[in-house]
Order: sequence, then C-alpha cells, then structure tokens
Amino acid sequence: MTYRYHTHGTCSRSISFDLEDGTLKNVQFEGGCNGNLKGIGSLVEGMPAEEAIRRLEGITCGFKKTSCPDQLAQALKQVLAQ
Repeated sequence: MTYRYHTHGTCSRSISFDLEDGTLKNVQFEGGCNGNLKGIGSLVEGMPAEEAIRRLEGITCGFKKTSCPDQLAQALKQVLAQ
C-alpha cells in the first residue's frame, strides 16, 4: 500500500512510500536536499519499518527539532499505529 505524509519543520514537503508486509519500498521525498534524501530512500529500501523507526527517530537537522529522516520515522509510526 502506498502512503503519503506531509512533513512538518523540514525543507522537504512530503514523503511517499510503500509498505509491504511491514517492509519499506519506494521511499521518495518531495523537496529538500535531493541527493541526501535519495540516499536515505536507498538505505531504507527493503528495511523493516520498525528498524527504520529505531534508526531514524530523533535525528535533528541543524537547530531544528526534527529532520527528514525523523519525519520518515514519524510517518511510519503513524501508519503502524493504524
């Protein structure tokens, strides 16, 4: 199933991803640092969602209280809670 999450407090505007049997696929960020976000998408490809949350949650960007990786973790937490 494909999900779309509108980010908060980051340069990226949204994240879309597929979740198949608890595994992340096709992670794409809209806006933000293109190369870095493609890298994050590539690194989490095929990773269990709970492992991605464990690794990404709480990462900050500069003086911000969140980051694009943290926003992906928040999106995954919302999806898993449903």
